[in-house]
Amino acid sequence: MENARMLTKTGLRQSQIVERTRFRNTVSIEELATEFGVSMQTIRRDINALCDANILRRRHGGAELMEHPVNTAYDARRALNTGAKRAIASAVCEMIEDGATIFISIGTTPAIVAHELHALKNLTVVTNNLNAAMALTAERSNRIIIPGGEIRLPDRDLLSDEASAVFTRYRADFGIYGVGGIDADGSLLDFHRAEVRAREAIRENARCSVLVADSSKFGRPAPALGGMIDDADHVVIEARPEADYAHILERLGERLRITEEIVT
Repeated sequence: MENARMLTKTGLRQSQIVERTRFRNTVSIEELATEFGVSMQTIRRDINALCDANILRRRHGGAELMEHPVNTAYDARRALNTGAKRAIASAVCEMIEDGATIFISIGTTPAIVAHELHALKNLTVVTNNLNAAMALTAERSNRIIIPGGEIRLPDRDLLSDEASAVFTRYRADFGIYGVGGIDADGSLLDFHRAEVRAREAIRENARCSVLVADSSKFGRPAPALGGMIDDADHVVIEARPEADYAHILERLGERLRITEEIVT
């Protein structure tokens, strides 16, 4: 629990560093160390984590805000933890039957879920994830609904106001959504507010909401905050993250499904 508190403190400090950078344009390691009452080495670790997440950009003696904070490139994310994502997708597909109405969010894991749904028929799918939409076009009995707007490349998704609103016009049997990161207190993080709005619309308008996230998402920083892991009706992961996150998983109880622990 002490480690969990430390992680929460680190996440809060990093969020405050981002806010200071957004206000000042640039920040120095020395100034931040003084303001937060920690060592310069601690601030360097924070800066490195935020730069690795493409939120800040290093500059001599400090950092500046990325003009457009971005996630790791889509093709690179798709290649990461592929086995884990397929295991998650298979577990999710066991919940779904022919004729279901499904919301699918942006992200690589939801797209892989869509690929795994290929054997089902007469699905109605509402999605702003073009990779997911295309994966389901082979089955001609499916009905696929996508919002209008500009396609975001290279991710091949839509994040307009229409993209969020489309999920409020339907009531789905299942809402399947991913997330950019999961903080130490169970808060859900993404890279843009538009991603949060669409994700929350999916959850709120589905009879059964399903969060899909491989274990690397635990502790992964991202700037946009919205929702909690506890909000989902089901959380599907492939493996338990490090012990510091055990208290989050305990809160989920039977709503948690860990694919490597499923007895076949």
